[in-house]
Amino acid sequence: MSKLLPVFVIVLVDLLGLTIIVPLLPLYAASFGATPVMIGLLGAAYPIMQALGAPLLGRLSDRFGRKPILMISQLGTFAGFVLMGLANSLPVLFLARIIDGISGANIATAQAVITDNTTEEKRTQGLALIGAAFGIGFTIGPLVAFAALALSGNNYQVPAFVAAAFSLLSFLLTTFWLKESLPAEMRGKVKREVLSLQAMVRALQHPLVGFLLVLMFAQQFIFGGMEHLLSLFTLNRLGFGAQMNAALFLFIGVITVIMLGGVIRVWSRRYGDKWIIMVGLGTLAVGMLLTAVTPEVPPPWYSRASMLAELQRSAERTVQVALPPDTHNGWLGMLWIFAAMIPASIGGAVLAPTINSAITKRVEPTEVGGMLGISASMVSLANASAPLVGSAIFQFFGASVPFVLGSVVLLVLLVLVSKRLSPQPPQSPAAVAQLAH
Repeated sequence: MSKLLPVFVIVLVDLLGLTIIVPLLPLYAASFGATPVMIGLLGAAYPIMQALGAPLLGRLSDRFGRKPILMISQLGTFAGFVLMGLANSLPVLFLARIIDGISGANIATAQAVITDNTTEEKRTQGLALIGAAFGIGFTIGPLVAFAALALSGNNYQVPAFVAAAFSLLSFLLTTFWLKESLPAEMRGKVKREVLSLQAMVRALQHPLVGFLLVLMFAQQFIFGGMEHLLSLFTLNRLGFGAQMNAALFLFIGVITVIMLGGVIRVWSRRYGDKWIIMVGLGTLAVGMLLTAVTPEVPPPWYSRASMLAELQRSAERTVQVALPPDTHNGWLGMLWIFAAMIPASIGGAVLAPTINSAITKRVEPTEVGGMLGISASMVSLANASAPLVGSAIFQFFGASVPFVLGSVVLLVLLVLVSKRLSPQPPQSPAAVAQLAH
């Protein structure tokens, strides 16, 4: 596994740039006068462009080698973050996310490096390193964002430049540490499977896994939509600025690491996939509902005037997200939202790896790779569509409505899972850990 250590470190450093930005981006856009719908479009820009750019960069890596394409994608990410830090208007912010999305083949190319360096028997274990990097990154990234904001007096540009520094470090690590994994004689000979619409339709019609693929899309649409809207919701309901949202995302990341690091192994051994999926849907539904009814009680230090000053970058731009009054401050709202994130984070952490685990048990060994690829496509489709739908509901029907609707859908899915999903023998702890992310 020593050959994989550089890949793990590079992916982790690269993810730190992304996770620094996640809690900040909606507020950064709001500071340019963006409406919730425009913020939703901004949130969707990255996954949409990534879906378009990643297959092209993947084919280029098959032809020219992994290392040069990984370096190019990292330079694109670096340029996107620098442009974000320099942004003086909403169109420039959109351009920054588009550039980052087009060059966002970093993870896919890193997975190809792992595939090149592992045997078939150890490949899943190697790919699990990507999941571990995600867990660590989504814990450390918000912490770095919190520190950068605190030291800069809530200057939203500073975290973007810090993210750019991590991307530059990732580029340097790739340049001087990572060895090319695809020999020259193999370039141009790698056959990359093209995921077609027909393949997705056939998979959805599969008698055993079609429902699980729909379930994968639905849970990611709801949980991913919640993550996208969370900063906007807490700004609107509790007056949380970027620092408090970074702290909230850090809290979510810690719970996720705990769940994926050990709890899911114990649950898998004792109870099996169906039970975990039902618990995941139930806890996520509870967390969404609790979020929706968060009391409008900003924390004691909240000042509406100060929050407006933080967001309003110039007199020409008006903040389009309503802020709570500061006439009823207290601790209830903050304690409530952090408590709501406990069941929400538990559900969000266990659902995707467990659904993938259930899929692998219901297909032939030769179909596993293809089905997991389609499952990943469902996640990408959900990530691209959830910000658009969620932000429109948020703007036109109210801040709580997306969370209430998500909770209702999750409870319906819970009933369907209880009736339609046949129980399977519990999976080994190692297998679940390998399938995470």
